[in-house]
Amino acid sequence: MLLDRTTRMKPWRRVAATVSVAALGVGLLTGCGSDSADKDKKHDNANAPAATGAFPVIVEHAFGSTTVKKAPQRVVTVGYTDDQSVLAFGIKPVGMVDQYPNPAGKSPDINTQWPWVKDKWGDTRPEVIMNNGDAGPNYEKIAALRPDLIIAVYSEVDKAAYDKLSKIAPTVGRTKAEKEPFSAPWQDNALQIAKALGKADEGRKMIQGIDDKLAAVKKAHPEFAGQTAVALSWYKDAVNPFTTTDVRGQLLTGMGFKGQTEIDKIAGGGFSTALSPERMDLVDVDRVFVINDKADTDALKRFDLFTNLKVSKNNKVSYLLDSEGPAAGAAISQATLLSLPYAIDELVKSVGQV
Repeated sequence: MLLDRTTRMKPWRRVAATVSVAALGVGLLTGCGSDSADKDKKHDNANAPAATGAFPVIVEHAFGSTTVKKAPQRVVTVGYTDDQSVLAFGIKPVGMVDQYPNPAGKSPDINTQWPWVKDKWGDTRPEVIMNNGDAGPNYEKIAALRPDLIIAVYSEVDKAAYDKLSKIAPTVGRTKAEKEPFSAPWQDNALQIAKALGKADEGRKMIQGIDDKLAAVKKAHPEFAGQTAVALSWYKDAVNPFTTTDVRGQLLTGMGFKGQTEIDKIAGGGFSTALSPERMDLVDVDRVFVINDKADTDALKRFDLFTNLKVSKNNKVSYLLDSEGPAAGAAISQATLLSLPYAIDELVKSVGQV
């Protein structure tokens, strides 16, 4: 099943109802009234100047193709982690998705403070154009930011939403080969964004660097090749493993582990599925990586059907805090050019601790 999104962030809550974005009124596109000038002033210096790239570029995507005529200066990211890939190239988006709701009363926004992005953002505070759990992006806010490029790659944006975004600025959607949202290899997502920024060659080098890091892990840990591993979370009183096509599953197989493809079969094209009690055998594998913050981790540890599995009794479960502490879970779940080196190090470290 597709998991919903609520006000309290979980690492998988990013699939909204398929009709919600399309149902938003086109009238929002004209919402650039008197307060837009103030917002323009606020964001005029919010992003670093885009470095010179190879332009114009034509980027093919799920909804056709988009021409980016010149180096973008004001980028809005509609994908949940697209902001990080843009940041990796030294460009600060003027608008982004708030993937992890900020704790009440805390400032600055947690999404600009992860260890792998904090220095990149500096003092810049981008406009939030969608919160995780919203029906869709706020077109009025996006239009007021006067973007010259909109990126919606790691996103469930559909054709109707894409058409609305395209009326505001050139928009690059998810990769043409991606059949289901959030199923493309992280490498493809990163390269898609690099192309849109006129930095395909630089993007390929960054991707190769991470692939080399994964290859080094495989070489250092040949034992991973003989082990099946699953990443999962505790959600709505159930164990929810991630599929092998999800970025978390991709990262584990990238490190050399074997994936549990039986989970893919029952997920029905989704990136995760809630296991019924009689199917807990699907996560009784050689290694399990749990991505949850403390409260949900504690709840999972009280769930007898999980603690009685062989993998639990053999102490082969790594518990990785999501947004708390070192936020290893967030780094794994985001799987971006910036978060992946950190995520890989934390995963390897966790294996050595159990």
